Amino acid sequence: MTPALKHMRRAAGYLLILLVTSFLIFVLIEAAPGDPAEIMLGTSAQADTVAALRAELGLDRPMMVRYASWIAGVVTGDLGQSYTYGTPVAELIGDRLAVTVPLTLLATFLAICISLPLGVWAGAKPGAVTDGVATIFSQFGIAVPNFWIGLLLILLFSLGLGWFPAGGFPGWGDGIGAGLSALILPSIALAIPQAAVLTRVTRAAVIEVANEDFVRTARAKGLGRNRALWRHTVPNALLPVVTMLGLQIPFLISGAVLVENVFTLPGIGTLAYQALSQRDLIVIQNVVLMFAIIVIVVNLIVDSLYAILDPRLRTRK
Repeated sequence: MTPALKHMRRAAGYLLILLVTSFLIFVLIEAAPGDPAEIMLGTSAQADTVAALRAELGLDRPMMVRYASWIAGVVTGDLGQSYTYGTPVAELIGDRLAVTVPLTLLATFLAICISLPLGVWAGAKPGAVTDGVATIFSQFGIAVPNFWIGLLLILLFSLGLGWFPAGGFPGWGDGIGAGLSALILPSIALAIPQAAVLTRVTRAAVIEVANEDFVRTARAKGLGRNRALWRHTVPNALLPVVTMLGLQIPFLISGAVLVENVFTLPGIGTLAYQALSQRDLIVIQNVVLMFAIIVIVVNLIVDSLYAILDPRLRTRK
């Protein structure tokens, strides 16, 4: 099978997964209790008024017709109009992505910068002080939820020391410095649990690769410990780390929902929470579908990184 055909089959598989995911999202959200029209009008609204609003919103049409209409809109870039805000959903999501994307990228960067050095140092010398520090950090990061970490960071660095704002987002119009200052604490709260898991995976991978025959052979030929570590051990230990980093993306997204609400950030997580409480179906559907698309794209990137990290995968039939 040619590489082009393999890529086409893989793309077709991902498209099928995305289509099935979109249908499940639609069905599950439709099955949730609560009528958007009744929530918008209140419990005292007359039945005919509710029926008129349902017809105006298109909620009186059959479910499959509404699903087909939604998917057709997604393909053409028309995500519909929010029931609550009365504005296009694409505009709402675009405005909120200006907060969520920098937050998640910064959190991912911090998680990598913390976990890789700590995991490598711990795996290079099992039982040493660095190994103990890595173990304590991993246990703390895995055990403590990110929203609790966020609250602790607010108490210490905002209310106590006054170094960073306790919440809110001034907007990028006030300058990059002001925007990044508002995202520092949320990104740390989001990064610590991910860094804890990555540290543990990195440590285990380094220890496993360090005991492989090719590393022992390199040491026996006179290669120093540090050079063997960085030339042979670490590059070959990155594959499971990249795998875990890809698997953590859904948890990073779900964590952003909580962290953004703790720090009152106007991001996608806050939008999803508000839309869920207000039964804004069209917003919820598009936000969850966007999350699914992000996960699929990340999986594609991880697959590409596999071929870069392990050249054997590029020549495998």
